[in-house]
Amino acid sequence: MVESLLGGRYRLGACLGGGGMADVYRAMDTRLERVVAVKVFRQGTDRTGRERFEEEARLLAGLSHPGLVPVFDASASGDELYLVMQLVEGRTLADVIAAGPMPPAEVAELGRRLADVLTYVHDNGIVHRDVKPSNVLIGNDGRVFLADFGISRLIDAVGRMTASGVILGTATYMAPEQVHGSGIGHPTDVYALGLVLLECVTGRTEFPGSGTEAALARLTRSPHVPDTLPEPLRSALRAMTAAAPEQRPSAEQCADLLSGEATELIPVTEPVRPHTRQLPAPVAAQPRGRKWRWPLAGVAALALLIGLLFFLQRPEPAAVPQLPAVSGAPGVERLPQDLANLESLVR
Repeated sequence: MVESLLGGRYRLGACLGGGGMADVYRAMDTRLERVVAVKVFRQGTDRTGRERFEEEARLLAGLSHPGLVPVFDASASGDELYLVMQLVEGRTLADVIAAGPMPPAEVAELGRRLADVLTYVHDNGIVHRDVKPSNVLIGNDGRVFLADFGISRLIDAVGRMTASGVILGTATYMAPEQVHGSGIGHPTDVYALGLVLLECVTGRTEFPGSGTEAALARLTRSPHVPDTLPEPLRSALRAMTAAAPEQRPSAEQCADLLSGEATELIPVTEPVRPHTRQLPAPVAAQPRGRKWRWPLAGVAALALLIGLLFFLQRPEPAAVPQLPAVSGAPGVERLPQDLANLESLVR
C-alpha cells in the first residue's frame, strides 16, 4: 500500500492546533528528513484565490528575521492548500500567562523582542493583524517567535474572512480603528502588542467577553494600565494603547521605550516621529540681572590665581654689596687698604 503524503513529500503526524481556517500538524519532510510544522487550510478556494495565496506565501518566505518562524514551502495545487514552516519546540505565550502574571522586567524584555520583529516586518510593508498570546512562541531554548506572520494576508487571498475564524476570534486584541472599520495599519499591531504585554503583567485579559462585547468595550474605555508598574513599562503600555492610531509610537519606538533607551515619550499631540531619542533639553534662560554674575566671578578668580603664581615664582632680589669698615684715619697710611677694598668691590 502506497503511503499518502501531503504534496508527495510531507507525512502528517499529530495535530498541534487549529482555528476556523486551518489546522497545524507536526509533520516529517521525507525529502530532507526533518520535522516541520504544516498549516493545512480548508478546501473551497477558487483558482484566483489560490494564485493570490501562492503569491503571498512567496512574500512571506522571503522574510528573514530571528524572531520570525521561517516559511519553507507552500502549495495551492489540486485540493491541497498548505504552508510548511519551522517547527518550534516549546510553549505559546498563552500557556505562560495561564500560569500567572509575569515579572515586569521579563515582560519588558519580551515586548522589546516582539517590537523588534514588528519593526522588521513593518519595514517590509506587512501588517500582522493577529498579534495575540497564542501566536507568540517561546522555544525551549528561550528564543521568542511571532508566528502566523501574514497569515491574515493569506486568509484574505483565499477569500474566507469568517467571523468565527478571523474577526471574532481575535476581537480581544483588536484596535479601536478595527472596530470602527476605519482601516488597518502598523499602529494596529502596536495596539495589539500593548494589550498582550498588559495581559502578561496582570495575568488577565483586558477586554474579556464574547467577540462583539470585547470589540465594543475598547470604544467606551481605555485599557487600565496599573500605576504600580515600573517605568519604562508603564509609560510604554499607555502610549501603545492610545485610542488614536496616530498617537501611538511606531514599533521601532516601542522597542526603544521598553528597553529604556528612550528617555522621553513623544507627546501625543504631535505626529509620531521615526525615532524616540530626544535632543538635550535647552538650558533655561537666566534672569537679566544675574546673567553675567558667575562669568565675572570666574574671571576675577582666574586673575587672582595668575597673580599669586607670578608672586610665588618671582626671583629673589640680588643682595646689595656692603662697604667694608673704615680701615683707619684718613691719610697716606690708609691708602693701601683702601685700594684693596676698592678692588674687592669691583670684583
